[in-house]
Amino acid sequence: MNEPAPLTVAAFQYTARDEDAAARLKRLDGAAHEAAERGARLLVTPEVFVSGYGGMPGRIHARAEPADGPSAQRAAAIARDHGIAIVLGYPEAADGVVYNAALCIAPDGTPLANHRKLGLSGTDEQSTYARGDAVTLFELDGHRIGVLICYDVEFPELARMGTLAGATTFAVPTALVSRWPVVAEKMIPTRALENGVCVAFANYTGSEDGLEYLGSSRIVGPTGEDRIRAERGETVIVAAIEPSAVATARARLPYLADRLTLPDS
Repeated sequence: MNEPAPLTVAAFQYTARDEDAAARLKRLDGAAHEAAERGARLLVTPEVFVSGYGGMPGRIHARAEPADGPSAQRAAAIARDHGIAIVLGYPEAADGVVYNAALCIAPDGTPLANHRKLGLSGTDEQSTYARGDAVTLFELDGHRIGVLICYDVEFPELARMGTLAGATTFAVPTALVSRWPVVAEKMIPTRALENGVCVAFANYTGSEDGLEYLGSSRIVGPTGEDRIRAERGETVIVAAIEPSAVATARARLPYLADRLTLPDS
């Protein structure tokens, strides 16, 4: 089977501000335009981008929408207009509860998958959201992409589950605050290295509701190196992911194969 062509991915680092969904999606339109102009086929937004992360549970519940709601429809139109897949963070209203979700939209605007956050961090998230029940993957241009939201990626078990299901890249919407730089600087590269995968980590910058965000969005290669990293400020970062780099990394550091030689307990 022929190896797929390199996949160019982008992460949108958005400056947190008190904007409604329409204003946020207008900014997403601009980010998608820029990413597509730079050759990207996939754009990842921060966690619950449509509503903003703060204001739990009141503002989140008030702004929650179904997976086919108006924000999803607008994001689908943006994907179609620019020919780019989008992983859109949003609060999903479903089954009488709200999930911290990421809707995966194809470049033609059709839905590919919908991930519901598995790891709910702290009492605010636990009192706001219902918990998801599966690691989510989707296909894009011959690449298998896993989706993990913020705290999800801090669990090595979840990244490994996605990798064993075939993921070579992870899209990670996040809302990482400034007191946890170790997550962006150490844990994200480690997840990439230990699984031989690439990671597109899209964070907020700025502040809202007393939360100061780290920024430091990044796209990390399969040996744990930053392909590109943002500092502060709103920006779109872009990098190419080569399947050959994933294969080379896994051959050089064969954690996936060698784990089978370890004792069971």
